[in-house]
Amino acid sequence: YVGNETVEMLAVDVPDRVFFAYDSYSLNNVAQDTLKKQAKWLKANPSVTISVQGHADERGTREYNLALGDRRASSAKDFLMSQGISSDRVTTISFGKERPVKSGSNDTAWAQNRRSVTVRTN
Repeated sequence: YVGNETVEMLAVDVPDRVFFAYDSYSLNNVAQDTLKKQAKWLKANPSVTISVQGHADERGTREYNLALGDRRASSAKDFLMSQGISSDRVTTISFGKERPVKSGSNDTAWAQNRRSVTVRTN
Protein backbone atom coordinates (compact mmCIF):
# COMPACT_ATOMS: atom_id res chain seq x y z
CA TYR A 1 0.00 0.00 0.00
CA VAL A 2 1.19 3.50 -0.83
CA GLY A 3 -0.09 6.47 1.11
CA ASN A 4 -1.80 9.30 -0.71
CA GLU A 5 0.63 12.01 0.39
CA THR A 6 2.28 12.13 -3.06
CA VAL A 7 -0.91 11.86 -5.10
CA GLU A 8 -2.20 15.03 -6.67
CA MET A 9 -5.38 15.41 -8.65
CA LEU A 10 -5.71 15.69 -12.39
CA ALA A 11 -9.25 16.86 -11.66
CA VAL A 12 -11.64 16.60 -8.72
CA ASP A 13 -11.57 12.99 -7.51
CA VAL A 14 -9.28 11.96 -10.39
CA PRO A 15 -5.82 10.97 -9.07
CA ASP A 16 -2.95 11.89 -11.36
CA ARG A 17 -0.74 8.83 -10.76
CA VAL A 18 -0.60 5.09 -10.56
CA PHE A 19 2.00 2.99 -8.81
CA PHE A 20 3.87 -0.13 -9.87
CA ALA A 21 5.45 -3.12 -8.17
CA TYR A 22 9.23 -3.48 -8.17
CA ASP A 23 10.64 -4.15 -11.66
CA SER A 24 7.13 -4.24 -13.13
CA TYR A 25 4.98 -2.28 -15.55
CA SER A 26 1.81 -4.30 -14.92
CA LEU A 27 -1.27 -2.39 -13.83
CA ASN A 28 -2.89 -3.73 -10.66
CA ASN A 29 -6.59 -3.26 -9.88
CA VAL A 30 -6.02 0.02 -8.03
CA ALA A 31 -4.02 1.39 -10.98
CA GLN A 32 -6.72 0.31 -13.42
CA ASP A 33 -9.42 1.98 -11.31
CA THR A 34 -7.42 5.22 -11.29
CA LEU A 35 -6.92 5.07 -15.06
CA LYS A 36 -10.63 4.39 -15.57
CA LYS A 37 -11.35 7.61 -13.64
CA GLN A 38 -8.83 9.45 -15.82
CA ALA A 39 -10.44 8.04 -18.99
CA LYS A 40 -13.91 9.07 -17.83
CA TRP A 41 -12.67 12.59 -17.11
CA LEU A 42 -10.86 12.76 -20.45
CA LYS A 43 -14.04 11.69 -22.27
CA ALA A 44 -15.92 14.52 -20.51
CA ASN A 45 -13.15 16.96 -21.52
CA PRO A 46 -12.43 16.05 -25.15
CA SER A 47 -10.14 19.00 -25.86
CA VAL A 48 -7.65 18.05 -23.12
CA THR A 49 -4.39 16.39 -24.14
CA ILE A 50 -2.09 14.69 -21.65
CA SER A 51 1.41 13.38 -21.20
CA VAL A 52 1.97 10.21 -19.20
CA GLN A 53 5.31 10.37 -17.42
CA GLY A 54 6.98 7.10 -16.45
CA HIS A 55 9.23 6.92 -13.40
CA ALA A 56 11.35 4.33 -11.62
CA ASP A 57 13.01 4.07 -8.24
CA GLU A 58 16.73 4.65 -7.78
CA ARG A 59 17.79 1.03 -8.07
CA GLY A 60 19.21 -0.14 -11.38
CA THR A 61 21.13 1.64 -14.11
CA ARG A 62 20.03 4.89 -15.70
CA GLU A 63 19.41 3.12 -19.02
CA TYR A 64 17.41 0.29 -17.45
CA ASN A 65 15.24 2.71 -15.50
CA LEU A 66 14.59 4.91 -18.55
CA ALA A 67 13.37 1.81 -20.40
CA LEU A 68 11.25 0.71 -17.42
CA GLY A 69 9.75 4.19 -17.07
CA ASP A 70 8.91 4.09 -20.77
CA ARG A 71 7.15 0.74 -20.38
CA ARG A 72 5.21 2.08 -17.38
CA ALA A 73 4.06 5.18 -19.27
CA SER A 74 3.14 3.06 -22.31
CA SER A 75 1.23 0.61 -20.13
CA ALA A 76 -0.88 3.47 -18.72
CA LYS A 77 -1.38 4.96 -22.22
CA ASP A 78 -2.43 1.58 -23.64
CA PHE A 79 -4.97 1.18 -20.85
CA LEU A 80 -6.40 4.65 -21.48
CA MET A 81 -6.69 3.76 -25.18
CA SER A 82 -8.52 0.55 -24.24
CA GLN A 83 -11.02 2.81 -22.44
CA GLY A 84 -11.69 4.77 -25.63
CA ILE A 85 -9.15 7.60 -25.38
CA SER A 86 -7.58 8.44 -28.74
CA SER A 87 -3.81 7.88 -28.93
CA ASP A 88 -3.33 11.31 -30.47
CA ARG A 89 -4.39 12.87 -27.14
CA VAL A 90 -1.72 11.01 -25.14
CA THR A 91 2.05 11.35 -25.31
CA THR A 92 4.50 9.44 -23.14
CA ILE A 93 7.88 10.30 -21.70
CA SER A 94 10.21 8.48 -19.33
CA PHE A 95 12.22 10.18 -16.64
CA GLY A 96 13.60 6.90 -15.30
CA LYS A 97 15.02 7.52 -11.85
CA GLU A 98 15.88 11.18 -12.52
CA ARG A 99 12.82 12.79 -10.86
CA PRO A 100 12.07 11.03 -7.55
CA VAL A 101 9.04 12.33 -5.72
CA LYS A 102 10.29 10.91 -2.42
CA SER A 103 13.93 10.87 -1.37
CA GLY A 104 15.41 8.00 0.58
CA SER A 105 16.74 4.52 -0.03
CA ASN A 106 13.94 2.52 1.54
CA ASP A 107 10.79 0.64 0.56
CA THR A 108 8.50 3.62 1.25
CA ALA A 109 10.42 5.99 -1.01
CA TRP A 110 10.94 3.37 -3.70
CA ALA A 111 7.22 2.49 -3.77
CA GLN A 112 6.26 6.15 -4.28
CA ASN A 113 8.86 6.63 -7.01
CA ARG A 114 7.67 3.64 -9.07
CA ARG A 115 4.85 5.47 -10.82
CA SER A 116 3.35 7.01 -13.88
CA VAL A 117 1.95 10.51 -13.65
CA THR A 118 -0.67 11.95 -15.98
CA VAL A 119 -0.19 15.65 -16.69
CA ARG A 120 -2.29 18.02 -18.77
CA THR A 121 -0.44 19.42 -21.75
CA ASN A 122 -3.05 22.01 -22.69
